Amino acid sequence: MERIAELTILTDTDKEACELPRVSVDELAVNKKRLYIESYGCQMNFSDSEIVAAVMRNAGFATTSTAEEADVIFLNTCAIRENAEQKVRNRLKQLTVLKKRKPELLVGMLGCMAERLKTNLLEEEKIVDIVAGPDAYRDIPKLVEEAESGQKAVNVFLSREETYADISPIRLNSNGITAFISIMRGCDNMCSFCVVPFTRGRERSRDAHSIVREAQDLFDNGYKEVTLLGQNVDSYKWANESGTETVNFAQLLERVALIHPDLRIRFSTSHPKDITDEVLHTMAQYDNICNYIHLPAQSGNSRVLKLMNRTYDREWYIHKVDRIRAILGEDCGLSHDMIAGFCSETEEEHQDTLSLMEYAKYDYGYMFAYSERPGTLAAKKYADDIPHEVKMRRLNEIISLQQKLSLERNKRHIGQVQRVLIENTSKRSEDFLSGRNDQNKVVVFPKGNLKKGQYANVLVTDCTPATLIGEAID
Repeated sequence: MERIAELTILTDTDKEACELPRVSVDELAVNKKRLYIESYGCQMNFSDSEIVAAVMRNAGFATTSTAEEADVIFLNTCAIRENAEQKVRNRLKQLTVLKKRKPELLVGMLGCMAERLKTNLLEEEKIVDIVAGPDAYRDIPKLVEEAESGQKAVNVFLSREETYADISPIRLNSNGITAFISIMRGCDNMCSFCVVPFTRGRERSRDAHSIVREAQDLFDNGYKEVTLLGQNVDSYKWANESGTETVNFAQLLERVALIHPDLRIRFSTSHPKDITDEVLHTMAQYDNICNYIHLPAQSGNSRVLKLMNRTYDREWYIHKVDRIRAILGEDCGLSHDMIAGFCSETEEEHQDTLSLMEYAKYDYGYMFAYSERPGTLAAKKYADDIPHEVKMRRLNEIISLQQKLSLERNKRHIGQVQRVLIENTSKRSEDFLSGRNDQNKVVVFPKGNLKKGQYANVLVTDCTPATLIGEAID
């Protein structure tokens, strides 16, 4: 039996919960049509679904948390791996039964899979009525009208300007404590294995003032943590029309941090070639910028990294890890992405990945077997020549090592007092609360008189590879 291609040792609040569908909240709908959204893939997709919900609300739709009550169903999709697309296709098959009972139901495909396959989707998946790429969300009400008239509606135009900066997202299934803020869209990096530049277009940064306003509004409404999102946040750079004001990512971090000391700031994702000492020093300066960095490596071998077009080598990456540890300390949370079995990867090169993991001492990671994506540079230039069983064996070795490293890193916290933002009750017991510490680690502890949205000081008494366990103290 194959092991899952992601490390699933992060419980309750980890970002890979994004692999599961998330649906909209119920709203009072009097004489309104109802919208149901499921999101797959990365945090950007979940943030985009909140934009879509806002666009549809402005068009007179209400949201529902059940597909059976919906007049329109949207699947916001991911195309990063074949497995991600297959999940969506399987879901469409399930929805076919619902549409047979309710012929007037409209089904739309949004996001990266829609952008990758475009009009082919309408032929491949007969159930799909609407296809909209990531830059076409303003046009969705019009597409719905076209579909209601019996036409197949498509907009997969990629924009060089669209950032949705003026749209206030509808927070779907929000815990009222944490929220995503999209600060930029697209990607210019052209990694050979990655479909994102083709599905999300070129990089563009959102107006810095609109980002700060959104963060301020969230804090004013009781939110205690925001995550600034982008395919490569470290390359964020915004300038006003006159060119008299420019803001880079370090400066944006500072502006958001200055909103209030009780507003925590996280960000994702960083690219090793772009993260600067200025960003690291800004993180060190403000206690409310969390001491955690997701720094995808993808491989520990320089030749493979060159084939991947990552634009750095092993030594460069190690230097970045060293700078993070020097400026932010050994306890800074560090996570990664790794790909097992990339084209032509040798056994020795796989061992380089394992040794890099040992060197970096990651707290956790997201690990995958290489999945060739049509249209990418790797698919055009390189043979996908590593046998499936070899990919899975290497992946299992990477996962096993990360479990060992995660446990070792978590043991460092035993006996320490961690400041935890309480996000929910524990999934295992209503008598326990769950939140995350500064390093993005899940912490579980008895409820006592504490409640969601509060900060708690928790003495860590035990741990697993996934979770810190402790007791709240005064």
